[in-house]
Formats: sequence, C-alpha cells, structure tokens
Amino acid sequence: MDRLHLMTVFAGVVEEGGFSAAARSLKLSPPAVTRAVAALEESIGVKLLNRTTRYVRPTEAGLRYLEDVKRILAEVKAADEAVAGINSEPQGHLSITAPVLFGQMFVMPGIVEYLNQNPRTEVDAVFLDRVVNLIEEGLDVGIRIGELPDSSMRALRVGNVRLVVCASPDYLARTSLPQVPEDIKLHDFVASSAGNFGREIQFASEKGARSIRVKPRLTVTTNTAAIEAAVNGFGLTRVVSYQISNYLADGKLKIVLENFELPALPVHIVHREGRWASTKVRAFIDLMAKRLRENPVLN
Repeated sequence: MDRLHLMTVFAGVVEEGGFSAAARSLKLSPPAVTRAVAALEESIGVKLLNRTTRYVRPTEAGLRYLEDVKRILAEVKAADEAVAGINSEPQGHLSITAPVLFGQMFVMPGIVEYLNQNPRTEVDAVFLDRVVNLIEEGLDVGIRIGELPDSSMRALRVGNVRLVVCASPDYLARTSLPQVPEDIKLHDFVASSAGNFGREIQFASEKGARSIRVKPRLTVTTNTAAIEAAVNGFGLTRVVSYQISNYLADGKLKIVLENFELPALPVHIVHREGRWASTKVRAFIDLMAKRLRENPVLN
C-alpha cells in the first residue's frame, strides 16, 4: 500500500480515537482501516497502537511517530498546493494564539483586516496568558513575548516591550515617589497571577538582575484587573508596557523606576510550517508583521 495513505489512516485513527470513527472520517470501510494500520506496523516493525475492546491509544513509539507523520503529511499537502497553484488566494481555516491583552489590543484588529481582505478564510483566535504549544494544540500561528527557547518553530521578530512598574498620579501625589527598587516594599502593591509578573519583581543592577519580593495588599487573576486597581489610585503594579499604553497617553498612569528596568523583551510571530508555508499563513504573517512593526507602542 502507498505509505502516505497508511500514514493518513494511522493519523486518522489516533485523532478520531478509534477505527470505526476514522473509517467514517476518511470515508473508508472499517476493515480497510484495520488493514492499513496493520500494514504500516508490519512495514516499520513497530507496534503503533494499543487496542482493547474499549479504546485505541497510541504506544509511546506511536506518539513519537505521529508527530513526524503530521509534519510529513502537512508538508506534502503544502507542496501539492504550491505546485498546483491552489494557494494563489488565501483560503481555509487559520488558528492563531496570543496573550489575552495583546490579542485584544493588537492581534484582533489584524484578524478583522485579514478576514475582510480574504473572504475565503476562517479564523479561530485563542487568547491565553500562557505559552501554547502550537503543534500539540493544532494551532498555525502564535504571538510570543519574551526570549524564545530553541525549537523547530520559525520566528519573525516584530517589536519590543518592557516590564514596567506604574501607578496613578493621584497615588504618587499621596505617597513618596519610589527612588530605588527597595522602595516598592513601602508601597501598596497589586499583584496579578496572570503571566509571570507576580510577587517576585526583577530589576536591573550593576551586577545583573536582582529580585525584590513584595507582599501585595491586593492579588488579582488578570492583568486588566491589576491595571484598573492602579488607575483607581490603589497602589503600584507591574505590567508589560503595551498593556498600559492608552493610560500612559491620557495621563491616568505614570511609570516609575525606569532607570532600573530590565532589557526590553522581544515580540515574535511564530509558526510551525516549513518552507512551503501555505498562502493563508504567509498572508496573515505578512499583514500582522507590518501592523506590529509600524506600531510605535511596540517599537
């Protein structure tokens, strides 16, 4: 049997959770699906699936093989589309992830523009304050803030942001302006459990980064809530610069301790496609990169 066909059937069985479901999805008979998986296992000499009367699960080797199978099938599909010219116009489903506030402020306007320009596309936007594994969660494009770990992901740098401490002018007028990082301990502090900006606050020093542990009077679960508390004059909070750009512009918040800030954090667009990235992915990345690079808040 054709190896690509066997791989497709194997991936279908794992994704659908069974032979019968995969047969329906692939429009094959159940015996044909069973024969295909058996032929694949025999050809490579490795058991890929554990089967019982109640479930079908990939073996450890099967899980490793599945990742390569998905990559190979995706590259074959992209190569076929490229040579056939099918991808001359962006079309199909695109899934995108970004941090919550960043997604709302910067990515969503780009998504709307992308959809208006490409009527044959559909988009799922997943905004989460955690690092999402694009391969494991089946996503096409991600926006990442911070240094990237070594990986197979392709990345395009599109901007920079800073970690900043801020407060409202009213609060600072009622208290003393922090002069050095240790002064934070003398102030009311709002901590957010979203992201990595909680009770350990890092600052730059001559000897490298140093941490100041704060005891917040208010702890919230979202960066938006922490910002609102600061805007309403409760105390200091630590956020990413882009998150308060509008409040800085209208004077509702003021950054303090700028001389002790850590180096800026890079902003990247990352994707998991290889050299034959589909037109729908390339078109979105090109549009989003242009928008982000032209935004003064991020550069």
